[in-house]
Amino acid sequence: MKICFPVQKDEGMESTVYNHFGSAPLFVVVDTATNASSLIINRDQHHAHGACNPIMALDNQKVDAIVVGGIGGGALNRLGQMGIKAYKARAGTISENLGLFLTGQLDEYSSRMCCGGHSHGDACAH
Repeated sequence: MKICFPVQKDEGMESTVYNHFGSAPLFVVVDTATNASSLIINRDQHHAHGACNPIMALDNQKVDAIVVGGIGGGALNRLGQMGIKAYKARAGTISENLGLFLTGQLDEYSSRMCCGGHSHGDACAH
């Protein structure tokens, strides 16, 4: 399984999970079968709220799940159409959140958990 973690900067498994999917500069993808990780540059980082293009953001890379601090409804819906589930990060680092994910301790995002917009004082603080 390939799990994607949006991050501000690449610090490997100790990277801090970013607070919003669409505006994350980078994505670290961890393959749980091999424990290998790879880096994707967000090709859609600068977009209007609601216009996130996850396919472009992920540079057409295939992932099975996203673990992130926050996500907008448009991105969540588009990821769902691609068969990708999003989960709410509960800890700081990729390593910590990966452990929580693998033991079923992260909540899957629903539309009611989504961010309200960019720079409007929403709960995501992005």
